[in-house]
Amino acid sequence: MVAARITVNGKETPISPATPHTTVLDFLRERGLTGTKEGCAEGECGACSVLVARPGVNKPTDWVAVNACLLPVAGLDGQEVITSEGLATVDESGTPTALHPVQEEMAVRGGSQCGYCTPGFICSMASEYYRSDRCTHADSDDAADPEHGPNGFDLHALSGNLCRCTGYRPIRDAAFAVGMPAEDDAMAQRREQPAPEAVATEYTQDDSSFLRPSTLADAVRLLRERPDAVVVAGSTDWGVEVNIRARRANCVVAVDRLPELRELRVESDYIEIGAALTLTEIERNLDGSVPLLAELFPQFASRLIRNSATFGGNLGTGSPIGDSPPVLLALEASLVLTDAAGEREVPLADYFTGYRQSVRRPGELIRSVRVPLPLSKVTAFHKIAKRRFDDISSVAVAFALDIEDGVVRKARIGLGGVAATPIRALTTEAALEGKPWSTETVDAAARVLRGEGTPMSDHRASSLYRSAMLGQSLHKLYAQTTEAVSS
Repeated sequence: MVAARITVNGKETPISPATPHTTVLDFLRERGLTGTKEGCAEGECGACSVLVARPGVNKPTDWVAVNACLLPVAGLDGQEVITSEGLATVDESGTPTALHPVQEEMAVRGGSQCGYCTPGFICSMASEYYRSDRCTHADSDDAADPEHGPNGFDLHALSGNLCRCTGYRPIRDAAFAVGMPAEDDAMAQRREQPAPEAVATEYTQDDSSFLRPSTLADAVRLLRERPDAVVVAGSTDWGVEVNIRARRANCVVAVDRLPELRELRVESDYIEIGAALTLTEIERNLDGSVPLLAELFPQFASRLIRNSATFGGNLGTGSPIGDSPPVLLALEASLVLTDAAGEREVPLADYFTGYRQSVRRPGELIRSVRVPLPLSKVTAFHKIAKRRFDDISSVAVAFALDIEDGVVRKARIGLGGVAATPIRALTTEAALEGKPWSTETVDAAARVLRGEGTPMSDHRASSLYRSAMLGQSLHKLYAQTTEAVSS
């Protein structure tokens, strides 16, 4: 087994003697790359963001911004990383000679004051700068679309980066001022070459191991041998446990690069989504073809998190406040579970059995999510939270309805944050099906929806508020569909 190594700013370096739980953030800072900062240690502020070369959607390689505070450095064995320091042009001695275009615009437009958050913003902006399908729209109305610039810059790329002193207008100005990469831009040229392949990793230090099997068969065999292992994909959940709760595992098994878990197929009667595909990859590959998922993605945490998070991880944790389960419940999705004994398909509605508990057996992995076709025509995802983006929902409601000739022929409603598990609003669905899509039906069904689940009071919302929002969400859906019909 080749010693674990990582390439940082073009220079290969061994990962040893870092421990398996050492984050990319700590690894970089210990080597003098202190532009990468720790702000929150849980993936909310973006001060730690760096660029990683990953398999691209439209080109062989994409430069993807990720939270360095959440990723174990062993998880980047064989991979390439660029920090804020590595963006500038340097001479043969390593002395910086010119700022990167993103750095230049941030400097001249006053996008930095104390500077603590600036390197993270720079890396997230650079990821969007190199997005292969970004294109200029010189005739776009900036005032009408304040979140997309005439240079094609999507401001959502910065939704995971927080700044407490500069104010966001200068940062937005800098983002909307950057041009397109020059032809001789080395990082732009790098996109034309394949991303580093995933390497099998067996990294052990201090009696702890980080293991990355190369095939699904190896992974399920390993999990049968090591029932104590913690399975990670994007590490957006486990990374928080390591940082905030100081949790350690004797064995961590990474499944994020398993080819069998990274397929996306559209069949005649279903769409199959690999459990280890990141949400960003799913979003860009589906390209809006599943409207309910397209509505979910911008509201799921931040772009930085979506660049690492997976459906497999979000469902595997079994959290009752995850944003994807309500949507997938409304879509009537099922999960393909696999272990050494074989595969089985389980409807998501039957998957959760209790708080953070499921029917998944020890050693069993989520291989994929299947969404049946055809899709319902009327869909919506309502996330009630204190912040517009990058927040945990108080209540999440997903709707998928078939309405024909003014009658609700089929209704599927997924709920999150109102019970110990994500649930289907079965009683409300029954109150809608076969009824006319009218004010009277919606009023009656909304009263039923308020009583679904067992909402509790906590620091995010009271039980009464959660119940009220359930009912209100159905009224909102009705108003939206009425406006769509009238227009």
